[in-house]
Amino acid sequence: MFQRWNTKKSRLPVAGLLFMLALAVTFMVLYDERSIHHDNTNREQDLQETSILTSFVHPNLPPRNDLEVLDRFSRCNSTNEYSGKKIGWVDHQGSDFVAAAAKEEENICDVFSGKWVFDNSSSYPLHKEFDCPYMSEQLACERYGRPDLEYQHWRWQPHPPCNLKRWNVTEMWEMLRGKRMMFVGDSLNRGQWVSMVCLLQSVIPRDKQSMSTNASLTIFEAQDYNATVEFLWAPYLVESNSDDPVNRKLDERIIRPDSVLKHASMWQHADILIFNTYLWWRRPRPVKLQWSSKEKGSCEEVKGAEGMEMAMNTWAHWISNNVDPNTKRVFFVTMSPTHIWSREWNPGSEGNCYGEKKPIEDGSYWGSGSDIPTMRMVEKVLRRLGPKVSVLNITQLSEYRKDGHPSVYRKFWEPLNDEMLKNPASYADCNHWCVPGVPDVWNQLLFHFL
Repeated sequence: MFQRWNTKKSRLPVAGLLFMLALAVTFMVLYDERSIHHDNTNREQDLQETSILTSFVHPNLPPRNDLEVLDRFSRCNSTNEYSGKKIGWVDHQGSDFVAAAAKEEENICDVFSGKWVFDNSSSYPLHKEFDCPYMSEQLACERYGRPDLEYQHWRWQPHPPCNLKRWNVTEMWEMLRGKRMMFVGDSLNRGQWVSMVCLLQSVIPRDKQSMSTNASLTIFEAQDYNATVEFLWAPYLVESNSDDPVNRKLDERIIRPDSVLKHASMWQHADILIFNTYLWWRRPRPVKLQWSSKEKGSCEEVKGAEGMEMAMNTWAHWISNNVDPNTKRVFFVTMSPTHIWSREWNPGSEGNCYGEKKPIEDGSYWGSGSDIPTMRMVEKVLRRLGPKVSVLNITQLSEYRKDGHPSVYRKFWEPLNDEMLKNPASYADCNHWCVPGVPDVWNQLLFHFL
C-alpha cells in the first residue's frame, strides 16, 4: 500500500505543497510547545480547562465559608438525577513514573499467592485473645463461646520460592519508634487495627501504654517508643454523614464525593497510613451526593460502585499531591471478602459461614463477596499512583477463610429475637473476622513490606 502511494504522481501545485509543508511545521512546533507546557508547567490548569468539556470535577478544593460539614443531622432537601460528573486528577509524576513502578513490581516475590497451613505449634496464634485488654467484643470469638479454636492456628504460606517474613514484635516497634501509624477506613480496617494493637501491646509495660478516643480517632500510645498506632473512622474515605463512629446507622447515606479534606486534616501528619474502603459501598440503597459547589441540601443519587470510584479518585488526588514516598508510607488494603452463601463452596447447601471450621482448599475459588469490576477499578486508580502506595492484596487469601468469621460468636449490639435464636445462621456475622485470626496475617503482610 505504501509503495503504491509513493509511486503516484502528485497533481498539487508546488506552491500548494510548500504551503502545506510550512503549515505542518508550524503545527508541530506549536504542538511541541503545548506538550512541554502541559507536561512541565501547568498540568492542573490543563485539567480544569478539559473539565469544562468533559464534566470532570477538580477535587479537594478549599471549602467555601458557607459549606455545611456533613454529619448525622445532614439531609437532602432535594434529590436530582445524576449529572454525570466525574472526579478528575492529574498524576504529576507522569507515565514514566508509573511504568518504572510496574517494572519494579514484577521483580517482587508474590507473597499474596499461596495456601493456608495448619500450625499448632506454640508460636501460633501470634497472640492470645484474653491477654489483650483492647480486644473488640465484635471480634472476640473465643470469649463469646466459639467451641473450636482451629481458626487461630492457620498460617499463611506463600507459594515457593516466596516466604512471608516472620512476625517480630521488637523489630516492629523499632520501625515505629518516633512515628504515627494510622489505619483509616471502616470496621474491617478497625479489626486490622485491633489485631495490630493486640500484637504490639504485650511487650509494653502497662504504665507505659494508653488508649484514648476523640470522636472518630482512637489512639494507642507507647511512651517508651514515642509512637502511636491509631484508627480513624472514615468508611467512605470522603466526607460523609456516617463519619460518627457511634451514630452511623442512617437511612440516607450522603457523601461529599469531591473532598477528603475533613479526614485528611487528621491523617496528613501520620508517617504510616493504611487505608481501606469497600463494604459500605455494597449496601443495596443508592448513595446521595452533595457536591462542594452545590447549595446546601441539594443532592444527586448514584449506585454504590459509582460513588466508590469517585471517592477513590478524590482520595488518590490527595495522595498524589501530598505524599512523598521517601518520607511517608501509604498502604491500601484491598477488599475483604464475605462468605454469605455456602452454596458457592459447597454446592447444594443453603447456609453461610456459620459452622465452618476449615479453609477452602480450591486455589481458584472466588465468591460473590469479592467484586471483580470493583477490584479492577481500584487497581486502575492505584497504578496511577505508582510507588506512592503499596497494595496489601488480602482478597484472594481471605477468600479461602470461610471459617474465620465471628458467625454467632460475638457481641451483638441489638437484641436477638426468639426466631433468630432458633436459626443461628440467620444472624451470623460473615463480614468481620475473629481475632486472633485472619487480620493477624494482614498485619504480617504489612510488617513484611515495612
